Amino acid sequence: MKRKITVSLIAAIAVVGVLTISFDQVQAQSLVPEWVKNNAAWWAEGSVDDQTFLNGIEFLIEEGVINVSTGGSSVDVDTITIGFIPVEKADELTPKAQALEQFLEDKLGTDVEIVVPTNYETIIEGMRFGHIDAAFMDTGPAWITHQRTGAEAVLAELVAGKVNYQATVWARADDASIQSIEDTIGKKVAFTSITGSSGFVRPMGTLVTDGLVTIEGDDIVALEMALVNNFESYTFAGGYKAALELLINENVDVAFGSDIAAQKYLEQEDQVKIRPVTAIGPVPSHVFMVNAEMSESTKNALVDALIELNYDENNEILQNLYGAEALVPTTTTMHIGEFGTFIDALTGLDQKILDKYNKSK
Repeated sequence: MKRKITVSLIAAIAVVGVLTISFDQVQAQSLVPEWVKNNAAWWAEGSVDDQTFLNGIEFLIEEGVINVSTGGSSVDVDTITIGFIPVEKADELTPKAQALEQFLEDKLGTDVEIVVPTNYETIIEGMRFGHIDAAFMDTGPAWITHQRTGAEAVLAELVAGKVNYQATVWARADDASIQSIEDTIGKKVAFTSITGSSGFVRPMGTLVTDGLVTIEGDDIVALEMALVNNFESYTFAGGYKAALELLINENVDVAFGSDIAAQKYLEQEDQVKIRPVTAIGPVPSHVFMVNAEMSESTKNALVDALIELNYDENNEILQNLYGAEALVPTTTTMHIGEFGTFIDALTGLDQKILDKYNKSK
C-alpha cells in the first residue's frame, strides 16, 4: 500500500525530536506547554495512545508554534538555486542532486539550479548576496550561516527515526571514578576532532556553558589553552572508533562520542570493556536552510514540494542524497538553537568548522 506521511504526522515526529532537547537555553522554552512535552515523552514510551499525542501536536499547530503550510502557495521567482553539503566526491553527488532538481522543477513549475560547492563559505556568501536561495547543510555550518546571514532552518532530516543523536561520555567499565561530565575535568580525555559535533562541540561546549571550564580570550588559541588548563591531557583521536580504542587501551580515562559509537565500531569483546557514563545531550541532524529574503509564498511552496519526498514514490530521491528517511518541519531555534550556543561558546571554532568542509584545500 502506498505510504504517505501526512503533514500533521511529520510535524509530530519533528516535535518528538525537539522535545528531547533541553529548553533551558533556547527561546522555545516558553512556547511548548509542559503537558505537550509530557504527552510526547509518554507517547514515545508507549504509555499514551496516538490520538492523545496528536492532540498536543494539533494544539501547537493551532497556536502557531509549528507552522505547517496547507498548500496553495506559489513560487514568485524565475529560478531557485539550491546548494548542497560540500562532499569529497562531488561528481558522485551531482547525478543524485539532478534527480532532485528535476523533481522540484516539475512540482514548482519554475527553474531549479543545483550547485555543489567545494566549501561552505561559498554557500554563506551566496546566501548573503542572494545568489543561493536555499541549501542542505550540516548542523554547525547551518548555525554559522544563520548567524551571518539570517537564513532560517525550515526542515530537518529524519535518520533512524530521529532528528538527533546523543553525545555521550564513555569510561572504562572497571573505572568508577567517572560518574558525570564534571568528573572528566582533570582527566586524560580523547575527543574525536576539534569540529566533531558529539565528540567535541557538545561536550566541551557543555563544560563551558555550565561554568566548569573558562576560556580566557576570544580566539582559537584561547580555546586550546582552556583544554591544556582543564585536562591532564587531551587528544583528538580522529574518529569515534579511534577515541574508544584509546580508552580501551588505557591511554585515556574518558572518550567523548555518540551514544551508538561502541555498538557501531567495536567488537562485542571490546564493548563490554567500556560503559556509557552519561548522555550529554542531543546533536541535531542535517537541515534545509532558506535565504532570509525568500518570500513566504515561495518558501511554503518549496517546503511543501520537499515534504513530498517522504512519499514512497519519491523517497528514493531523498534516500540517495544523504540517507535520510524523511524531512520534517522545524525552526532554527527549535532544532539547532541550543547546539548553536555551544559553537558560540567555543571561541574561534566557527572558522574551524567551515574549514573542515573546504574540499578545495
